[in-house]
Amino acid sequence: MLNRKMEVRGRKLASSFKFQASSLFIIIILLSCSNSKNVESEIKFQQYFVQGEQLYLKHCGNCHQSNGTGLGLVYPPLNKSDYMENNFAQVLCLMKHGIKGELTVNGKSYVQPMPGVQSLTDLEIAEIATYIYNSWEHNRGIVEVTEASQVLRNCNAE
Repeated sequence: MLNRKMEVRGRKLASSFKFQASSLFIIIILLSCSNSKNVESEIKFQQYFVQGEQLYLKHCGNCHQSNGTGLGLVYPPLNKSDYMENNFAQVLCLMKHGIKGELTVNGKSYVQPMPGVQSLTDLEIAEIATYIYNSWEHNRGIVEVTEASQVLRNCNAE
């Protein structure tokens, strides 16, 4: 009886392995046939997005909430935010340098100071931006680190 169970289990494992191996083979074929630039771009986007989500939750989520809805009239929403849509460069600058004073989002005034996170690198800001600009109802695409660096160099000029 025990040998029979082991034999059945062995066949299931072998069958599962064959399925996984054939699935992997198909994926490799599809990837090699597709445009490698597109695959590389998609992988890079996914890396930025996943890392950006983690950074967002660590540095921004307490105030702006994990779902981007903000916190009443204290912290503005990022989800469905006219400010985000119309002020890309300022949003990146706010991440790094913060803001004191009034900020108007969706017609509502927010006066709670937002501390910047000076320790964030340009890459980390690009990753957070990729996450927030491709979450909820936003669909901007990847924010490259070179773009973030250029914006951040000009923050004081604004």
